[in-house]
Amino acid sequence: MIDTSKSAVTKAAPRMSARASGRALHRYRFLLLALLVVCILPLTLRSGSLATEVLVFALAALGCNLLLGHTGLLSFGQGIFFGLGSYSAGLVLTKAALPVPIALFAAIAVGAIAAALVGWFSIRQRGTYFVMLTLAFGQLFYFLAYTTPDLTGGDNGLLDIPRPALGFLGKTLVPLSSPWQYYGFVAVLFLVVFWLLMRVSHSVFGRTLLAIRDNEARAAAVGYDVKRFKLMAFVISGGVTGLAGALHALMTGIAPLSNIDYHTSEMILVMTVIGGTGNLFASVLGAAFYVLFADWLSTLWPRWLLLLGIVLMAVSLYMQRGLWGLGERIWQALRGRSEAEAADAGDDAARERI
Repeated sequence: MIDTSKSAVTKAAPRMSARASGRALHRYRFLLLALLVVCILPLTLRSGSLATEVLVFALAALGCNLLLGHTGLLSFGQGIFFGLGSYSAGLVLTKAALPVPIALFAAIAVGAIAAALVGWFSIRQRGTYFVMLTLAFGQLFYFLAYTTPDLTGGDNGLLDIPRPALGFLGKTLVPLSSPWQYYGFVAVLFLVVFWLLMRVSHSVFGRTLLAIRDNEARAAAVGYDVKRFKLMAFVISGGVTGLAGALHALMTGIAPLSNIDYHTSEMILVMTVIGGTGNLFASVLGAAFYVLFADWLSTLWPRWLLLLGIVLMAVSLYMQRGLWGLGERIWQALRGRSEAEAADAGDDAARERI
């Protein structure tokens, strides 16, 4: 017989509340970790520009992870969207003198449109041919930017990109002049985009992308339009990466030609792999590791890329799941050890009672 008395309900309420709060905490644990990173960077870094660079490239790695980790698409075209986002924001601010939000929306739109174009052609191939197509598009957009100096600045890039404050009716609401003020603005955008991408990855759309990654033929046999889902993933990735490119241009004050070079695609891809694919917070770890490690190594040795190559070899050989996978293994080992110690302690107590 079920006890429905007032005392039983009163006793059960705290347990139900604790379970609900535990489920909510577990669901948003990665968002809390991202918030923790945003709070730690100002406390550990002296340079606001360096902290901002970490979050900017974390955004770019998030877009890449949606393709590689969730859809299984190894794209070397992320630099296209990053560079076009830089140029779009730079042109809106320098030529049209429009507010920063409009420049950022323009960068997102241009990145998404370019991703739709690149993705529409590329998803018709698989494997090596898909990779080669994205690489060819990267070279195509690079030479387009190089041969149109009136629009992009050519080899010099777009210079003197302003960073006006956010205001309304002539009143300044959010100043962006100092590096740390701009970091706060980027941090808010980063957390919003991270939360939105978490919603995407946990949605039916995100789970369908995982199904396509694991077994594309089976997903198509079930009835999913695989090409449409891949194209939508491309568009979302391009929009997020375009936003990252625009924020980078506002941070540095220039939109260099190197932003659209294939080396940028390679760098974003490396960050994603180092952090670990298939987990959004892992992209944040990979971007932070790459940016901070590169900044530290560059002060020690001019040929720091050689040491970075050795690190990548170690990741490829011993950490296929990246830094996030390494952290999981360490946590499981510590947890298993603590559980074993607790079990031993319980056995000792039982023997003493006997």
